[in-house]
Amino acid sequence: MSEVERTIMNLPRRDAPDKLRGRTRYTNDRMDATTLHTALLRSTVPAGRIVRLNVSRALKCPGVRAVATAADAPGLFGIGVADHPLFASDTIRYIGEPIAAVAAETQEQARAAVAAIELEVEPFAPVLTMEEALAAGARLVHENWRNYEDLFEGGSRRGNVAWEAKAVRGDVDAAFAQPDVRIVESTFRVGRQNHVPFEPRVAICTWEDDRAHIQTSTQVPWTVRNVTGKVMGLPPGRVRVTVPPVGGGFGLKFDATIEPITAVLARKTGRTVMIENSRTEEMTTCLCRENADIRIRSAVTADGEIVGREATVLMDCGAYGGEQIFLTTMTAHTLGGNYRLGAVRLTSRAIYTNTPPNGAFRACNGVYNTFALERHTDEICAELGFDPIEFRRRNVLGDGDLGATGQVFEGEVLRPMLERMEALREKVGSARERAAGRLYGRATTVGTWFIFVGPSSATVNLNADGSATLVTSGVEIGSGTMTQSLPQIVAGQLGLDPRDVIVKQADTDAAGLDVGVGGGRTTVSIGAASIEACVPIRENLLKTASEMLQTPPERLALRNGRVEIAAIPGSGATVAAVVQRAQSIGGPVTGTGSFTAKNVPAMAGCAMGHFIEAIDIPVFAVHDAEVAVDPETGHVEVLSYNVVQDVGRALNPRAIHGQVQGGVVQGLGYALHEEVTLGPQGEIRQSGFETYRLPLALDAVPVAIDLYEGAPSMGPLGTKGAGEVPILNTAATIACAVANATGRRIQQIPLTPPRVLCILRGREPELSHPHISADWLQNTLD
Repeated sequence: MSEVERTIMNLPRRDAPDKLRGRTRYTNDRMDATTLHTALLRSTVPAGRIVRLNVSRALKCPGVRAVATAADAPGLFGIGVADHPLFASDTIRYIGEPIAAVAAETQEQARAAVAAIELEVEPFAPVLTMEEALAAGARLVHENWRNYEDLFEGGSRRGNVAWEAKAVRGDVDAAFAQPDVRIVESTFRVGRQNHVPFEPRVAICTWEDDRAHIQTSTQVPWTVRNVTGKVMGLPPGRVRVTVPPVGGGFGLKFDATIEPITAVLARKTGRTVMIENSRTEEMTTCLCRENADIRIRSAVTADGEIVGREATVLMDCGAYGGEQIFLTTMTAHTLGGNYRLGAVRLTSRAIYTNTPPNGAFRACNGVYNTFALERHTDEICAELGFDPIEFRRRNVLGDGDLGATGQVFEGEVLRPMLERMEALREKVGSARERAAGRLYGRATTVGTWFIFVGPSSATVNLNADGSATLVTSGVEIGSGTMTQSLPQIVAGQLGLDPRDVIVKQADTDAAGLDVGVGGGRTTVSIGAASIEACVPIRENLLKTASEMLQTPPERLALRNGRVEIAAIPGSGATVAAVVQRAQSIGGPVTGTGSFTAKNVPAMAGCAMGHFIEAIDIPVFAVHDAEVAVDPETGHVEVLSYNVVQDVGRALNPRAIHGQVQGGVVQGLGYALHEEVTLGPQGEIRQSGFETYRLPLALDAVPVAIDLYEGAPSMGPLGTKGAGEVPILNTAATIACAVANATGRRIQQIPLTPPRVLCILRGREPELSHPHISADWLQNTLD
């Protein structure tokens, strides 16, 4: 049996019984009777200058132990550029921005003290939209943007443009000037989407041995460590971060804005301090998927060759750059993905506004860019008379094709996946008859995403009872990676039962550097590091057993918890006996491993301001859906949904099916239900579940799934991450299907019944995007 065969299994979730019975101890379960509670003074205006802040009355309130302000944490942090303070000091930039924090014996006492803080603000006229932010003479959201520290070289930024990334390959002007091309132009707009994890953001900090020990619900323990150190002016080594089970993240918990507050208050009080967002705080101040405006146009020949493409994507980062600065990188690989292009130029800009900051969200940037790209593709097909599936089959990226930044793609993947989708459609059959007189539409779309790699480390300790302990900075966020794929990988390497692999909770004092859980990277990056960690352990076990069994190592095999003579099942000795012997001879049996990006090259000069110029592990998806649209109400019913997903190697098909089903339903929420709207002062109107419409059980549809294996991957055992990509195509597929059903252009999502009704009745205004110039060069800084 090969190591791949030993690793593949439909291992059930080991944490499921505890979660179902309420025994799982999340972060807020770690507080005790001595823990102090925190309440925040938040801004009630979207923009202004703090004229006076007096906390003396609050300090005298009953039960109050400390009040923290910007003076306690003066450092700025961020991604790419350090523009974000922990507390507003002199300038307020959004409604809900923290200004001060109170630690008290009870939550009620903390809130009462917040009400006693004296605050005087000179309000400014807010900049609430990207169109306002880019207008000539617009007020700057960050007046001192020139003075910010650059944390990453190569990007352009100016005024209300927090970051700009560009990809330019080939002569686009010449392509558009060809006499034999038709030029098709499209514009799109998407709104924000809230993550809505069951567990809000929460952190607990104790000040121990003159260090901060933070327990927190995060996806990025090392980021929390580093940001806390930076804003407090401490060496990061004086911050320890441990992570209990996390009740959902979806990218929200890449944020590190509440943990430093607990550290400041714990240092001031010498007590354990907890901060826990209320659901309202979570809904109105959390980092949504950003709203975006997109203009795209293509030059296409009569026989369907895309000889030129250009696009501009504006991403609203809100008051601070945050993840959106990094995510400008993604446009080249998502909007610039899927198809073979003759020449291409793309610009992606993160724009400051006086609205709550946005952040990463599952398949971030890719979800709406795939919506825009696939709708644009269907508009090309409609205008030039191509069959949409045949057009895609002809133009999708294949072996040896160039991506937007000039990287060379390996392997034929998307084209055979389209063929697999055709077979899946035939196998499942059509649900058209269920449309029952309503408008019927169907669409098939493709999508390109990638696995975010980067550094990870792992240590494996083999114990005297034959079990193994895996030490990493990985976090179990609900996907099951830490309880399924990683135990399977270690077990497969050492011939153990996965139940005998103990996975230690993330602890930055015990485990090495890791860039966090997200981007579909955990199985790939920590899995690869874990395999490397197992190498010296295998060698030690085989050498020791060779002496014990008087058999050459090459004739031995690790399987079923034993070191056996390969040709004689059941022979040899248990792993426990061999470990005990090895420990007596040479000490502990342990191994360490590390992993980082392969750094696939881009074409020189193609990518500017990109954090990732080329993608190490591309991953592809093909989705297909049937919808029925009620012409009287505008309600869209999804009749069927099919997915062919590129997974590289499916180590646990059962777990991946769960991720695909969940990702599609989350994508249906984005496509049809979930709508974040801003009030006249830039405040988020949806403050709870009563006003934010998540898909419920009756909105879920069964998904027919075909896992596509064998595509090239540098991941361990040929794996690719499977948790991120299932949401990628959903909005695109539904929008294309609704367009086919109604015969109308779809330029915006979500497709709520009121919007669909407007579309059907011709009342949906055409998007013109006057703030995105038709001259692409006018949309760039340099």
